[in-house]
Amino acid sequence: MLLKDLPEDARPREKLLARGAGALGDAELLALLLRSGIPGKNALQMGQELLDNFGGVAGLLHTGPQALKSIKGLGPAKRAEIVAVLELARRALAAELKDKPLFTSPQCVRDYLQLQLGSRQHEIFAVLFLDSQHRLIALEELFRGTLTQTSVYPREVVIRALALHAASVVLAHNHPSGSAQPSRADETLTHTLKAALALVDVRVLDHFVVTSTQAVSMAELGLL
Repeated sequence: MLLKDLPEDARPREKLLARGAGALGDAELLALLLRSGIPGKNALQMGQELLDNFGGVAGLLHTGPQALKSIKGLGPAKRAEIVAVLELARRALAAELKDKPLFTSPQCVRDYLQLQLGSRQHEIFAVLFLDSQHRLIALEELFRGTLTQTSVYPREVVIRALALHAASVVLAHNHPSGSAQPSRADETLTHTLKAALALVDVRVLDHFVVTSTQAVSMAELGLL
């Protein structure tokens, strides 16, 4: 069935214009980007195929043009549009965090970290470097692999904090396993970095454990 053959109130474009973007599901929003399907598969079905193949919207956020080639019917133009929209989402959140203090919008922080780290297939340790007003200077991915106290080097974090003139930092790493519960190793690493950064008068404000569905604050759990 073509999208134009659906009842008018079920067509993604008409539904968005009548009820707002929030009324649309993920596949419907992707169908608007795709605009058309291929023989035997309409744009809505193609949108759902994208979500199924890449693990939902979170998975798509870390999917590049090459990986999208695996979806039949996605030519260069459509692949470029999808990647561009996902990149705009990341940049919009980053811009918001740079314009105002980080903790005036805690949900924005969580969304930003999930966009950046949530769907990675290997562990990444990242640091949000903040100025004296708690505005974002930069997010940098500093370490990859199995994250332990011995694989994350406090000296490197301190060097980057000094180079960026950061007044404070927020630590973050992902758990590809899907469990957002901080481990004992996460606690040990946090306290090691906190002590190292304190020597150069840089505060650790929080440490987030990130999955594709949530970002858990160790400060809120009383583990900082």
